[in-house]
Amino acid sequence: METTTIESGSVNAAHIQKRRIESIDILRGLVMLIMAIDHTRDFLLAGHPDPVNLATTTPILFFTRWITHFCAPTFVFLSGISAFLAGKRRTIGQLTSFLISRGVWLIAVEVILITFALTLDPFFNVFILQVIWAIGGSMVLLGIMVRLKASPYVIGITGLVIFFGHNIIDVVNFGAAAKTFTWHLLLSAKGFSDYWPIGHGRGLLVPYALLPWAGVMMVGYAFGSIYESSFDAAKRRKILLNSGFSLLALFLVLRFINVYGDPAPWAIQKTATMSILSFFNVTKYPCSLIYLCMTLGTALLILALTEKVKNKFTAILIVYGNVPFFYYICHFYLIRTINVILFFAMGYKSSQISSPQQNPFQPNALGFNLLGLYFVWLFVIVVLYFPCRWYGRYKKTHQHWWLSYI
Repeated sequence: METTTIESGSVNAAHIQKRRIESIDILRGLVMLIMAIDHTRDFLLAGHPDPVNLATTTPILFFTRWITHFCAPTFVFLSGISAFLAGKRRTIGQLTSFLISRGVWLIAVEVILITFALTLDPFFNVFILQVIWAIGGSMVLLGIMVRLKASPYVIGITGLVIFFGHNIIDVVNFGAAAKTFTWHLLLSAKGFSDYWPIGHGRGLLVPYALLPWAGVMMVGYAFGSIYESSFDAAKRRKILLNSGFSLLALFLVLRFINVYGDPAPWAIQKTATMSILSFFNVTKYPCSLIYLCMTLGTALLILALTEKVKNKFTAILIVYGNVPFFYYICHFYLIRTINVILFFAMGYKSSQISSPQQNPFQPNALGFNLLGLYFVWLFVIVVLYFPCRWYGRYKKTHQHWWLSYI
């Protein structure tokens, strides 16, 4: 996480001294590595079993999916903190321009680079809006609020209202409005089954509804104020700990009573183990309040507990946390390349490549068991360590304008 001190009132790059907030880089690096487990599973787990189907899953398979739930909320929340700190060295106009232009850039990357990595379809018969779209769209909304001169307090309150209130759509009937594309795009997109034709044989797949994620970013933006250099570190740690424990307590209470906060209530199963899995089987699409409390509560505790931690492991995490977007793009294409190589290595022919809408290069028998999956995941993150370290050093020693976009 990068902040700057500006000397002599100048915003010239030569007068900007960079410093990193290591606890944020540690957390960001950790979730980026965990995230790769899920994408490796998507492409390379034989049989493609549903990890959250309690009728067929196993505890270790469930955990393989559940641990990655922490990635998207943490990354969106930290993006909000980054946006606030970026504003400390920019005017309102500059920050607005930066947030909106970066948001549009991220949406373009999602619909072009990430969509292609997922479909390998040069004709783009389907566009997919995942987490990068959610971050980009949230940045655009945040940029508009900054342009309207909304204070961090107002932005934070707005975010909290969305954060705690968006699950009202589960208990109130909004009629025909809830069936429209706009409604799904903003509030209720239900994962990779949410497909919308857009004409000429093309369609839009909307796993991530925008507004719940925008609420997370707005809350993160408000939290950014506790990372100003003048803010007392002990007070910041107390705020993080209290907020984290409060969210986790709210998660336990809301999940236990099964009344509000998640459209999929938990239930007693045939065994105690499966009942526990049911309890933690929270809804990501669209991200529920209970899901966000569980994930962000944990993230806040990690932020509080890692401020003064320095060892070899955290140094490795910081390498990835310094260049999250670069890592994100590279890891997708590396995993996809392994998938394609494995396809032909296992004897499949070009004629057996399915259509982009049916997961090309992913026949049911292709892939590894869970143990093999974790070995591939380790291979991916080890290989990417070296380009991430190089690019992180490059960013520290160069001032090109485009570096803030990658």
